[in-house]
Parts: sequence; structure tokens; C-alpha cells
Amino acid sequence: MPTVKPTEDIQPLTAFRANVASFVDQVRETGRPLVLTQHGRSAAVLLGAADYEALIEELEVLRDIQVSERELAEGRGIPHDQVAQELREIVRSRLAE
Repeated sequence: MPTVKPTEDIQPLTAFRANVASFVDQVRETGRPLVLTQHGRSAAVLLGAADYEALIEELEVLRDIQVSERELAEGRGIPHDQVAQELREIVRSRLAE
């Protein structure tokens, strides 16, 4: 996702309300998020749908990695050789069907 340009991508909520369609077009065309302010403070961010989906997917992967690292640290991992052997057995049994 491209970096926010403060001169273009930070807008007050009142301007957003008056120009919703043009700001949505801006986000689509530039690929940059739009930061909305209220009372001079950041209040919300408008993202393109694809960028939002990509962020959620990345977050899910990072959370899965954290869970895996925690499980490995607790000794709950499965050795690679064991997993490889189990997968080979599954493939062989399916090919034999």
C-alpha cells in the first residue's frame, strides 16, 4: 500500500461528507488510504476494498505464525520427518484407491 501523502490524503470529516464520491474515487485511483480527521485529530481511515482484504489476510497469517511459534516454544510441535512420513502415507493410500 502506498504511503499517505499528508497534503492530499488527510481530510476533515466535513469535507468527506460533502465529497464522498470524489474521495472514494481518489482512494481507488491512487491506492492510498484517506485519513479522516474530526476536531483536528485522526478519526478514521478509508481504504480500498482490495487493500483492506490484503491487510486482513496478512494479519491472519501473522497471527497463525505467532500461534505456531508459541506452540513450538511449548514443545507442542511435530518433527518434520514425522509430518513428511504421515503425508507420504496419506498420498500412497489415496493413490491406491
